[in-house]
Amino acid sequence: MVRDKTPTAQETFLQMAQAAGLRGRLLVTIGLLILVRFGIFVPVPGINRDAFAAGVQNSSVLGFLDIFSGGGLSALGIFALGIIPFINASIIMQLLTAAIPALEDLQKNEGEAGRRKISQITRYVALGWAIIQSTGLTVGLLRPYANDYGLWFVIETVLALTAGSIFVMWVSELITERGIGNGASLLIFVNIVAVLPKTLGNTIEFAQTGGREAVAQVVILLLVFLVMIIGIVFVQEGTRRIPIISARRQVGRRVYRERTNYLPLRLNQGGVMPIIFASAVLILPSSLAGFVGAEGGVGQVVNQIAISLQPGNWIYVATYLLLIVFFSYFYASLIVNPVDMSQNLKKMGASIPGIRPGKTTSSYLEKVLNRLTLLGAIFLGIVATVPTLVEGATGVTTFRGLGATSLLILVGVAIDTAKQIQTYVISQRYEGMVKQ
Repeated sequence: MVRDKTPTAQETFLQMAQAAGLRGRLLVTIGLLILVRFGIFVPVPGINRDAFAAGVQNSSVLGFLDIFSGGGLSALGIFALGIIPFINASIIMQLLTAAIPALEDLQKNEGEAGRRKISQITRYVALGWAIIQSTGLTVGLLRPYANDYGLWFVIETVLALTAGSIFVMWVSELITERGIGNGASLLIFVNIVAVLPKTLGNTIEFAQTGGREAVAQVVILLLVFLVMIIGIVFVQEGTRRIPIISARRQVGRRVYRERTNYLPLRLNQGGVMPIIFASAVLILPSSLAGFVGAEGGVGQVVNQIAISLQPGNWIYVATYLLLIVFFSYFYASLIVNPVDMSQNLKKMGASIPGIRPGKTTSSYLEKVLNRLTLLGAIFLGIVATVPTLVEGATGVTTFRGLGATSLLILVGVAIDTAKQIQTYVISQRYEGMVKQ
C-alpha cells in the first residue's frame, strides 16, 4: 500500500469503524449534533407558535434565519438563535484583531495562550450579542404572539434564548476540540440538511400542481444548482502550485542534491467561512431592526436598510457579492502571511526559481495570493448570486431562503470535513508504521 496516497472510500470507512480514536471522535460529533437538534424543539413558553410560524414563512429574512437555525426559529425552541450570535461575535473579533494592535499581538506573538485569550473574549462578545438579538426578537417580533406580554415574559424569554445560544456555542467548540470538523460549520450544515426534505417536498408539489411549465422551471433551477455544485468543488479544490527549489546541502559525508517541490496556494483560502460571515452580516440589519423598533430617526434608517437587504433584490445581491470579496481577502490575509512564508523558505534554504529570497519573494507571493483570492472571490460571488437570479427568473420560490448560500455551505463543509477524516486515516497509517 502506498503510504502517502489519498485514502480510498473503502479504507476510510474501515478506519472509521475500527480505529478507536477516529471512531470516538465521530461518535462525539454525531451525539452532540443530535443533542442540538433535540434542543431546537424544546419550546419557549408563553407563545402562540402556530401563528408565529406562519409569520416566519411569510417573511423572506426570517425564513433565511430559520434555515440557519434548522427550523428552530419557526418552532421557537430554546435554540432559536442557534450559532448565529457566535458567528457574529467571531466577525467582530476578526475585525477588531486587524484594527487593534494589542489583539493582533495576542494572536500572532503570544502563541496558544494568546489564542485562548482571544477565544475567551469572543465568548463574552457572543454572550452580549446573544442578549441583544434575543431582546430584539422578544420585543420586536414576539409581542403580537405572546399569550401574556409583560416584563416577566421579556425577561424569561431573553434568558431562555440567550442560554440556548450559549449552550450551542459551547457544543460547537466541543465538536471542534473533541470531534471531527469545525463545530460551527457543522451545526449550520446539519440545520440546513434538516429543512431540505420540507423544501424538496414543496418543490415537488409546485411541479405537480403547476403543469408542464412548472416542471420545466424546476428542472432548469435544479440543473443550475448541479452546475453550481460542480463549480464549488473546483473552487474549493483549486490550487496554484508554485515551484520551489531546495539548495544542495551536506550532512556528514552525504551530499543531498537540489530538490524541486511545490508550494500550494489555494484558490479559496477561507473555504466556506467568507460565505457564512457574509450571510451573517446581511442578517444584522434585520436583527437590529427588531431591537430598535420602527420609531425615531435611527429606527427608520435601520428598518429601511433591513428592507433593502431582503433576499431577492439587486441591492441584496450586490452587497452579498461585495461582502464575499471582502471576507475572502480578509480571511486570506489571516491564514497566509507572505512575509512569514518568505522567511520560512529562506530558513529552509529553499527559493522560487527566478525570484530573489527575502522581500522580493514575499512581494511575489503577495501578488500571486491577491490574484488567486480575487479569482476565487469572484467565482464564489457568481456561484452565490446566479441561482438567486435564476429563482427570480423561473418563478420557483420554494427554495427561497435556501438557495446558493446554503448550497455553498453544504458543499464546502462536506469537503472540509471529508478532508479532515482523510487526515486522520493517513495518521493511522503512520501510527501503524511506527508500531511495525
